[in-house]
Amino acid sequence: MKRVLDVARIQLVNWPALLAFPLAMVAVLPLLGWGIDVSNGDGALGAHEIYLLPALWGVAAPAHLQSMTQVFPFSLGLGVTRRTFAAATALVVAGQALLLGLAMVALAVVERSTGGWGREARIFDLDVLGRHDPFALWFVYSGPLVAVSAIGVLAGVVFQRWHQTGIYLALAGAVALLAGIKVLVARRSWWPAIGDFLGGQPSFALYTVYPVAFALALGGAAWLVLRRATA
Repeated sequence: MKRVLDVARIQLVNWPALLAFPLAMVAVLPLLGWGIDVSNGDGALGAHEIYLLPALWGVAAPAHLQSMTQVFPFSLGLGVTRRTFAAATALVVAGQALLLGLAMVALAVVERSTGGWGREARIFDLDVLGRHDPFALWFVYSGPLVAVSAIGVLAGVVFQRWHQTGIYLALAGAVALLAGIKVLVARRSWWPAIGDFLGGQPSFALYTVYPVAFALALGGAAWLVLRRATA
């Protein structure tokens, strides 16, 4: 375990991308929401929601791609095993997600206590996330971050193993797979059933359980590629 923690600390050399920039984005979201309300004028009057959380996901995920393409080769040179590096990466991903989730819980409390930043605007306390106690909400915020971070990890491993060619082929394969699924679902008329299924799921499952399961699947794929990746 000490070795895993040591390697995690090596990854934290990239702390601006892993922690500083995402935390800064969390802090800036209320200001971005205020700017959107100002630009909307009278249209922003009354209770309303502003969906800015995906912007945070986009800031948090790329750091893990950098870890796989920059820190991984360096760690191999220090004699770190791939298994240890993978465990350290999982620890860093979880730690980053939980820290950012905790920051969002704190801002959600501020948002409620200030009446939506004084203008009935909801950026963190969104209806789509459901109503939870602070502890459960912590995981609701953290789940999507783990999922997008897993995408960054897998992209970084693919790049490290096959370089740009691997990224292009992976993107093409992902687009083809999604297009095939869309065609199949449309032909089978499964969209209503899928909508009913998702609509009947608790928000905790949608934003915590399923994203973590998705991240585990991508993590498994990343591990299979990482075993063959070289410095």
